[in-house]
Amino acid sequence: MRPVDTFKKFRDSYVIHQVEKIKLPDFEEDRFVRRHITFSGRVQHVGFRIALEQMAKRLELTGWVKNMENGDVAAEIQGFESRIRFLLKFMGSLKRIKIKKMENKPHSLKQNETTFEII
Repeated sequence: MRPVDTFKKFRDSYVIHQVEKIKLPDFEEDRFVRRHITFSGRVQHVGFRIALEQMAKRLELTGWVKNMENGDVAAEIQGFESRIRFLLKFMGSLKRIKIKKMENKPHSLKQNETTFEII
């Protein structure tokens, strides 16, 4: 295994462990929405996608996240609005990540979507 692959495996394990330690608040079921969000800043090569994916799964959100060629990260996130707000606040709190800009736009709901994935 190449050293960079070993580092990525270690980083991903660390990120998953950190996400699992977060105590989630009690959420009230509010409006069910889907958002298309573009994150700009230091968001690639820092475990951003795996942290977002792991927390989204814990929050029972669906959708996807992917790296863009221009260095941004794009995501579509669907679920209760309060849970999405919590996820975005969590992502902004991570020290290794520096979100300089976040575009958050409403998007049409996708029926029958059941997972959150990195694409």
